[in-house]
Amino acid sequence: MTSLDSALAPFDYALPPELVAQSPAIPRDSAKMLVYDRGSKRTSFDIFRNIIDYLPHDCVLVFNQTKVFPARMRLTKETGGKISVLYLEEHHGRVRTMAEGKLKPGDRLDWEGGHFFMVEERDGKFAMLKPSFPMEELRSLLETYGETPLPPYIKESPLTEEQRRAEYQTVYAQQTGSVAAPTAGLHFTDDLIKKIEQSGRHVRYVTLHVGLGTFAPVTEEHWKEKKLHEEWYEIDPATAHLLNEAKREHRPIIAVGTTTVRTLESAAQPMNDPSVETPRRGVSTLQRLTGVTDIFITENDRPQFVDGLVTNFHVPRSSLLMLVSAFTGRERLLDLYRQAIDQRFRFFSFGDGMLII
Repeated sequence: MTSLDSALAPFDYALPPELVAQSPAIPRDSAKMLVYDRGSKRTSFDIFRNIIDYLPHDCVLVFNQTKVFPARMRLTKETGGKISVLYLEEHHGRVRTMAEGKLKPGDRLDWEGGHFFMVEERDGKFAMLKPSFPMEELRSLLETYGETPLPPYIKESPLTEEQRRAEYQTVYAQQTGSVAAPTAGLHFTDDLIKKIEQSGRHVRYVTLHVGLGTFAPVTEEHWKEKKLHEEWYEIDPATAHLLNEAKREHRPIIAVGTTTVRTLESAAQPMNDPSVETPRRGVSTLQRLTGVTDIFITENDRPQFVDGLVTNFHVPRSSLLMLVSAFTGRERLLDLYRQAIDQRFRFFSFGDGMLII
């Protein structure tokens, strides 16, 4: 067994296939919710719309306001064969994609509206494409002709493209840039967020653009380097100021989703206090307000800024499962998962939710 296998095996669990959610709960806040109180070690089961009953009265709830764009393109080869490619990033006038099927440099791939791409490079599952049109037109063309990609474990979704664009998107999405939704936020409705604010809790927003790496398996390189895929994030200075004030006042910071955790923990730095030998909760402040993060949070990494978490139920042996274990410990987390399975919770992106406080 390799060092990677040894690291991932303890994060494995058996999930009945029928518990993988293929469509979202309707309405969104009717999903089930597991609540775990770390202080009392008590587990409760409820409906997500009742989350206000469990949130600390003085907490700040932080959401990731990234917006998913329709990043999948259906292209046609000169032979007439169809090929699916997923936009990843722009690079010096070319488009880096993940491509299915056979491709080689020099191939022409036709798109809608007379647009096309030329294949410049092919490297395993990735392909670099040169567009026949100005790069600044790509995003608008994707909005017109693109398709919303769903995670690979959603194989039987009944949703049309129009429904995907609506349902695989948080109600508060603002900043376009993700190929996958920050799915813990899918449980929130406009009305629920309004009620949370009216209850006296604060609500704030950060941005982290979710990349395809969120679904990628942990590799030996990830484990050895203690770094994951890179994702761009940004925190508004006014938001950072409010969150830092809340932290100094010992008001709980509750992150909605693992992407929000990655954002806040990447931005947090120890205060410049020579009397403090090691960072401790309540000592860190948000300082790196924009940048690229490759942070890899595991069971042994105590969160420095985030105090609680709203999250979904994650894939076995994944970096997301490892991140959540930093809040509960691995054994406790897997026990919570077993309880959720016994309660017939729905898992993964369109599934039910969990609150850890």
